[in-house]
Amino acid sequence: MSGIRKVIIGQEEAIRFSMVAVLCNQHALIEGVPGLGKTLLARTLAAVLGSDFKRIQFTPDLMPADITGTNVFNLQRNEFSLVKGPLFTTFLLADEINRAPAKTQSALLEAMQERTVTIDRESYRLSPNFTVFATQNPIESEGTYPLPEAQKDRFMLKIPMPLPERDEEAELGRRMLTGDAPEDTLAHGNVEPVLQGDELPTVRRALARVTFREELADYAVDVVRRTRTHEAILSGAGPRGTQSLLMASRAHAAIQGRDFVTPDDIRALTVPVLAHRQVLRPEFELEGLTSAEVLQQILAEIPVPR
Repeated sequence: MSGIRKVIIGQEEAIRFSMVAVLCNQHALIEGVPGLGKTLLARTLAAVLGSDFKRIQFTPDLMPADITGTNVFNLQRNEFSLVKGPLFTTFLLADEINRAPAKTQSALLEAMQERTVTIDRESYRLSPNFTVFATQNPIESEGTYPLPEAQKDRFMLKIPMPLPERDEEAELGRRMLTGDAPEDTLAHGNVEPVLQGDELPTVRRALARVTFREELADYAVDVVRRTRTHEAILSGAGPRGTQSLLMASRAHAAIQGRDFVTPDDIRALTVPVLAHRQVLRPEFELEGLTSAEVLQQILAEIPVPR
């Protein structure tokens, strides 16, 4: 991850969790106020992994054909030809995804779930490494469409990007003044790929060699199942949440340089994997309780395997 750190200052958790999503061949939702480098993080990941990258700025008038592509009549050839949309890439940044109308979100959901797109009733395969990094602004709700539960469930992780610490912000300022801004570092090709896109499946298969003890797997299952019975939760995580927590914990262990999973891996991934998959009861939300706080309560009450 040293290549990513050449561009991204701080945000260690966001970098680590983004790599977890890539290793698991899943999608991630990145949440933070404007200007924190959400787009830059996705672009840098694509550069480090030697993969194509495209960006879509979602707006309320964006139509499905704008992202999938369309058939256009070619007068010279006297036939229709396919003009591919930005979904035909490896890494896609869906910027401000909650501004897109339902039809467009549905087209994106098909691409995320099936890695195919449908254009004029014809299906086209996307890259097997197709990965969506979607961003949303947590403090602005005007002109936005809440993501449906089915779409939120397709995101393996919801990654928060907090405001930087003072020393990190000071480092950013120094780099801007010396002409070494993060955007320039990436644009000038100073980030070398450590992998090529076609090598990712080999890396993912290697995760099977990371040991996951049975009692730890049971512990993860108990955490997920408790979200369905906790008094503050109206709707808990489903079986996909269990699968995501197990996969993410294994990838997290590998990123930490271990060939075995520990309880700390599961605990570190519980909030990013499960918080967006549960719905709190209104009375608890009115009291200011958050999904992350409820999950911390669950982690505190379930015995950790030794």
